[in-house]
Amino acid sequence: MRCVVYNERTGRAERVGCLQDDGGRAATLGRLKELAEGEFAWVHLDRPDERDLEDLSGYLELHPLAIEDAVQAYQRPKRERYGDVLAVALKTLWYLQEGPEVETGEVMLFTGPRLALSVRHGPADPTAEAARRLEEDPKTLRFGPLAVLHAVLDTVVDSYSEVALRIRADLTQLERRVFAPVREDLIEEIYSLKREVVEFRDAVEPLVPVVQEFAGSREGWPKEALPYFRDVADHMQRTNTEVHSLDELLNSALDAHLARVGTWQNDDMRRISSWAAILATPTLIAGVYGMNFAHMPELGWVYGYPLAVAMMVVAAGLLYRAFRRNDWL
Repeated sequence: MRCVVYNERTGRAERVGCLQDDGGRAATLGRLKELAEGEFAWVHLDRPDERDLEDLSGYLELHPLAIEDAVQAYQRPKRERYGDVLAVALKTLWYLQEGPEVETGEVMLFTGPRLALSVRHGPADPTAEAARRLEEDPKTLRFGPLAVLHAVLDTVVDSYSEVALRIRADLTQLERRVFAPVREDLIEEIYSLKREVVEFRDAVEPLVPVVQEFAGSREGWPKEALPYFRDVADHMQRTNTEVHSLDELLNSALDAHLARVGTWQNDDMRRISSWAAILATPTLIAGVYGMNFAHMPELGWVYGYPLAVAMMVVAAGLLYRAFRRNDWL
């Protein structure tokens, strides 16, 4: 939990403190009351309780529903307007290579005229990287709390692109295994990766119209700030296209794998049928000559038995050769 006060003109950042104890809470809230002209504050909270948000609600005039969303978390990506306060819910993603698995978290952003509040749930913390970007590019601070909104949005969208690249790499390896000559059951792995892509899509798709609105002029923001949000919207659209592409490729990989499984089953059935036909011919000959009839050809002939065995071997050999020529065996 931290609070930073930025000067829009000089780009100076002043770290005030935190809300972890009563002394830090009093110092932070006291500094928020003393914001000078041209200054704005960014307060960040990790998994806060209602008390933390209620202490800040007087500065942002947070609606009770906004406080409830920030405390309970795991909201759908969205934007809400409460008077002068803009509330934005974002899903954070990180990719566990060992799984592979996509883990999700959430960041709630509240921006007012002179205060930005971020609330994080989950281990991924894009606000640290966003704060670093603000320090490296202080000219964006002239936009006030909008600079915090842009920095966090840009960081989250960049993390989406990184997750998409990792999923693409895993999908490429999975496709190679689908078309490899070795028989391998990949249905569970394909389904598992598809489930992660669906979770990825649930985080990205609802955020696209939100970022596109920010890229327009509907919010009445300074025109100088719009190109920054248009850049984020462009990255967001590319990521959304990539997610849909991954989803379609996984469907194709699953169809291809199922088709290969069907081909393997057909190959097995052809082999079984071939051996059944090869064994059926000697069985037919043996069955005929095994009948207990007194008057049958060659029963009294000295070479009758060798002839019957030779017929079995020749017939089975001819069938085996024919099946091998047709790739049934």
